Amino acid sequence: MIDYQSLRFDYRRHADQDAAPPAHHPVVIVGAGPVGLTLAIDLALRQVPVVLLDSDNTLSSGSRAICFAKRTLEVFDRLGCGDRMVDKGVSWNVGKVFFHDEQVYRFDLLPEPGHERPAFINLQQYYVEGYLVERAAALPLIDLRWNHKVTGIEQRDGGAVLTVETPEGDYRLSAGYVAACDGSRSNLRQLLGQEAKGRVFRDRFLIADITMDAGPPPGRPKADAPPSGGQRGHEVPSLGGDILSTERRFWFDPPFHPGQSVLLHKQADGMWRVDFQLGWDADPVEERKPENITPRVRALLDSIGFTEVQFQIGWASVYTFACQRMERFRHGRVLFAGDSAHGVSPFGARGANSGVQDADNLAWKLAAVLKGEAPDALLDSYASEREFAADENIRHSTRATDFITPKSQVSRLFRDAVLALTRRQAFARTLVNSGRLSVPAVLRDSPLNTPDTDTFDGAMVPGAAAADAPIVCADGRTGWLLRECHVAQFTALVFGTGEAAERSAQALKASGRPLHIVRVHGTTPAGELAARRYDAQPGTVYLLRPDQHVCARWRQPAAADIRTAIDHALAKTKTEACACNT
Repeated sequence: MIDYQSLRFDYRRHADQDAAPPAHHPVVIVGAGPVGLTLAIDLALRQVPVVLLDSDNTLSSGSRAICFAKRTLEVFDRLGCGDRMVDKGVSWNVGKVFFHDEQVYRFDLLPEPGHERPAFINLQQYYVEGYLVERAAALPLIDLRWNHKVTGIEQRDGGAVLTVETPEGDYRLSAGYVAACDGSRSNLRQLLGQEAKGRVFRDRFLIADITMDAGPPPGRPKADAPPSGGQRGHEVPSLGGDILSTERRFWFDPPFHPGQSVLLHKQADGMWRVDFQLGWDADPVEERKPENITPRVRALLDSIGFTEVQFQIGWASVYTFACQRMERFRHGRVLFAGDSAHGVSPFGARGANSGVQDADNLAWKLAAVLKGEAPDALLDSYASEREFAADENIRHSTRATDFITPKSQVSRLFRDAVLALTRRQAFARTLVNSGRLSVPAVLRDSPLNTPDTDTFDGAMVPGAAAADAPIVCADGRTGWLLRECHVAQFTALVFGTGEAAERSAQALKASGRPLHIVRVHGTTPAGELAARRYDAQPGTVYLLRPDQHVCARWRQPAAADIRTAIDHALAKTKTEACACNT
């Protein structure tokens, strides 16, 4: 088995280092973390060559980002590495909240059937990066250069020129567009004189990765096991139940860590991630020492009945978090994505997931612009859409952090009263905030949407990420809706059978636009579920962007409707659209 934390990638001299004038590339991505790698793979699959520069030659250390959401897994599916992520990761849908020594709340993030992917997997960031690196290595259009650090940038008409530092000296590199995916301490952001602004929270948390071999403690039944009669009984009173069960656990003010909060996740390889709130006055250097981590972990395990379980500390860090973002994500030919553009507290798993969704949004737009299929103005919609998503993530993350770490006595009294009510009063559960977990932003006000002219119900509004569902494909096999969406094109979903569906299919073909058409038959249980999810009738058409967001829908479209909607989604002016129609 590969030890991804110990991998070292070789620096290799490139012919570009001897080029004069500087060699030119359509896209240069700076930063080979999850966001930069996702963007590079997506562009390569759209037949856009990419140079990917990283200042280091290693993957991330420690677990860092571990919770990868359903939408992110669907992006990884499209890139050809989702199965590997899910097979390695720990899948979960259920979260539990504890107050003092009592479970007060249980939630299910994916309560309905008919989804291929779980709500979340827990997987250490170094595995995610490693799998993405290996996927990138299989694509000849990606030129991944380790130990190539960008130290200067000069924007010019038609592109930018980068100064790149290597072990063998500096060289210059020309790019049509530059994607800054170089993390929260973004060097490119500093080089352009930009900054991220927002709120820094006066609190500290200890992260510890621990490994242990733990089953249910002796004499205790599994917390959620039904009694012999076959119906679920009451919860076993405990601080955590079976530690082997794949659930998110959040404790407020537990007896083993009084006055503070604790978060526990199970990861791959028999590893657990524990987050201990420390308070602002904690000494980060002292708290990282094993002799100070061990008693905290020991107290947690003893409290849930695992007094005999031995454990080892693998990696630890102390962090202070902030919710902040750049004012604008686009600066000329430089586009910022991931932590370089925005940052949130870790509660809710909104950091890496939102970064991957940045890349998902940007890739198809860059490809369309570089291929001459859309004007440069399409990239402005990347900035506006992802700035909106960042604001939504920051809002949710700030509220969660204020609830988890109240900074006044009044705030703490309110929080504790809510938690005390939660076990018996359903209304109080809506007020509990242990981190509103990541979901994709609904881009309702996107300039790329075509407003509805027909009446629809449900969540699949223009701007929403398409929901998955099982379907029967045209060749008779059973598949998943999102798996059938083509990576390089707009996709049209045509629902139902019969005359109305055939008229819609003919209109799509008559539009003259390159479209991937997916027929969703409603005469099977699988098709009925998809139709309900999309409020579809025979002949209903949903138009999906290449990133699988809905951009238009009709009960019965005409060919002209489809042409107009695609042109609108590509940010074409009326003149450009007319020229394209001829």
